[in-house]
Amino acid sequence: MAAPQALTLKTHRDRQNWWQSTWIRRALLLVPLALVVLGLANVFGQRPVTTVASAPAARLTVAAPTHARSGLVYAARFRIDAARDLKNATLVFAPGWADGYTVNGEAPQPLTQGSNDGSLVFGFGHVPAGHRLTFWLSLQINPTTVGDHVQTVTLYDGATRIGVMHRDVVIFP
Repeated sequence: MAAPQALTLKTHRDRQNWWQSTWIRRALLLVPLALVVLGLANVFGQRPVTTVASAPAARLTVAAPTHARSGLVYAARFRIDAARDLKNATLVFAPGWADGYTVNGEAPQPLTQGSNDGSLVFGFGHVPAGHRLTFWLSLQINPTTVGDHVQTVTLYDGATRIGVMHRDVVIFP
């Protein structure tokens, strides 16, 4: 029996064209494997990176990814170690913490919450000297968000700026 008119035995049965080689198919299967290995090696990020900003009054420590993928859900940790009494500890987050993100929750709940020119403002009240305040912010990167985002965090005691931490996050598709 002859092959149908639309088929040729060389191409469809015998696979004798160069682009039908089994080695090309095997090589193409290595592409998804390479992406998985790169992801496991944290090339695309998600592991938290700890950044510290120190001042005479207090030390601010942030643990959050600097490389992440769209759709990632993670918790960022902000720790304030007070060297002196902070009467009205306030954290101000640059717009890069909210633009393209969904805030899922905060713990402990701040005493005050607000915004100032697109920045998120969280007030925690009194932090005694020698004590530590740890604040967790649960975030999800929106699936359509990609690129570089500035995520500066500023610690205030009332109107007095104590310290600033500059950081960026790169979001992969």
